[in-house]
Amino acid sequence: MPAILKRHKTSFFLLCLLVLAGSICHANQETAKTVLDSSKYITIDEIKPGMEAYCLTIYEGTKIEKFGLRVISVVRNIRPGRNAIFVQGTDERFIHTGPVAGCSGSPVYIEGRMAGALAFGWLFSKDPLYGVTPIEEMLNVSDIDSSGNKAEPMGFAFDYSSPINFTDIYEQISSGRSLSTDSIGLKAKTRNSTFGLPAALPLPLVASGLPAEVCEQLSPMVEPLGLMLVSGASGIGGGNASANNEKKENLKLTPGSCLAIPLVSGDISLEAIGTVTEVDGDKVYGFGHSFLGHGPVNFPMATGKVHTIVSSVMHSFKFGTGVEIVGALTADESTAVLGRIGAKAKTIPLTINIDRYNDTKKRYDCQLASNRFYSPRMLYISVVSAALTRGSLPLDHMIEYKMTLGLKNAQPIIFENVSTGVGFKEVIMESVGSVALLMNNPYEKVEIESIDVNIRIVPKNIISHIWSVDLSDSKVKAGEQINVSVVVESVLEGKKKYQFDLKIPDQLSPGKYNLVVMGGRGYRTFLAEAAPYKFTPENLKTLIEVINNILAIRRDDLYCLLLLPAGGISVETAELPDLPATKALILSDAKRTLKTQPYRHWLEKKSETGTIVIDKKTMRIIVEQ
Repeated sequence: MPAILKRHKTSFFLLCLLVLAGSICHANQETAKTVLDSSKYITIDEIKPGMEAYCLTIYEGTKIEKFGLRVISVVRNIRPGRNAIFVQGTDERFIHTGPVAGCSGSPVYIEGRMAGALAFGWLFSKDPLYGVTPIEEMLNVSDIDSSGNKAEPMGFAFDYSSPINFTDIYEQISSGRSLSTDSIGLKAKTRNSTFGLPAALPLPLVASGLPAEVCEQLSPMVEPLGLMLVSGASGIGGGNASANNEKKENLKLTPGSCLAIPLVSGDISLEAIGTVTEVDGDKVYGFGHSFLGHGPVNFPMATGKVHTIVSSVMHSFKFGTGVEIVGALTADESTAVLGRIGAKAKTIPLTINIDRYNDTKKRYDCQLASNRFYSPRMLYISVVSAALTRGSLPLDHMIEYKMTLGLKNAQPIIFENVSTGVGFKEVIMESVGSVALLMNNPYEKVEIESIDVNIRIVPKNIISHIWSVDLSDSKVKAGEQINVSVVVESVLEGKKKYQFDLKIPDQLSPGKYNLVVMGGRGYRTFLAEAAPYKFTPENLKTLIEVINNILAIRRDDLYCLLLLPAGGISVETAELPDLPATKALILSDAKRTLKTQPYRHWLEKKSETGTIVIDKKTMRIIVEQ
């Protein structure tokens, strides 16, 4: 043995053991990934073009049927680390319908062994050409923690370091964008928007009682998520007699059966429809592609039925409904979703009360799947669905609304307001925006225990304008009182006068000052600019305070403000209005990490008007020596 090895024989021996252990470990990992039961599954290495195949799926009711297929080709690395099997349908029904949304997960068999699941296709495909996700890739999906307690990925990219802006939040929610769909800064697109590229088959999102025109308006919100919004019948818990009969048959999740994900259940239902690929004990694999691709998830998982296949040149789809919740979806990865039979997913009780001018009062009791990304969007669709069951809003409309968010270990958030002439935008901005902010906050996990929404719709417009502003005197002295008379005009109620009395501060320096009269919308904008710290959270406690600060501003109030010189300073959320200028300068030093800004002073009075003032008037007053 060479001298150097004799001197280091112990180290050399340990090195050999480490290398050997690493090789064994690597071999075991490879074995775990690739070894399948050859009597049950067939791998892509055994599959050749021209082989006969079939898939199991449901075209009507709950009956699982065989549909003939032929293997076109095996494509390796269709995406990095992903393979695919191309098959074409030979069954007359497949040829008639072409690729069908909702067939995602339908198991494919070759030589009697499972090869994978129907998963993707091409938009406007003339032939029933499908891409199949190999079964070995699907079975690699794992839910290490199936309890649903694993950290849930963030759903939205809100900026909590700047003043909260509900308009920006509304735009992100309604656009369908998320961290997963817009991760490289490009505008999110529908999965099926590119003709030449294969895309995951969309999952029909069947909405109970949603008018077709509303589906058309809301579709852009869910299309980038791989969902196809469809107006359908009531689902789980919705009093659907057919569904109740199916429960008595004790449907089970088996390969080829309908796999439903009830995002909302009860009097309103929103259910994503796909197909079960494989069942292994209490594990259920399906879809052959992701639902969101967020990894650990916690959605209800249900059996389902298919009422019919709606054949379309653009995209045929399964028109189905969920039947009974039997477990929970716990893992969601690029090649499949994985659920556990018997597991229970967290849901949020949702109550929506609608008082509409052309209908009796209606109450909708539902359960909303608890998910940072889906809950706000499904709340959006649920509220609009409930409010528009008796048709679209009239051109002139007023919406009064009140919302209560029950929070675990915190005081509930309760707010009410009024909106007019802008549809449901402001209602959604505040109700859905509040839920999204809380569920996606970066500070602490928030448990929303209940959501209660009350909406009253009246066929009238309450927009008003400022007709005139008159001052008792435009020249005053410090310590004196100024009287402001404001006339507001609306179409329905004509002109109304409001009086404001403002006392000029005793120590106010002589000069010119602005007096501004505005409505609630304008006041909210002013406050965000003058005191942004009131709208900027630092932790969960201040986030709740910020939400309450914003939502406390009524749109039907009229505000009269006398703008005064800035003085003092605000440090983070602390207000120091009387701090001497020398000390304020020290605290404002750029070397300090605390956020500071000059403290804005103003005198403020407000009055209820019953209308929404949409403009503002600025008057100039002179304080004399």
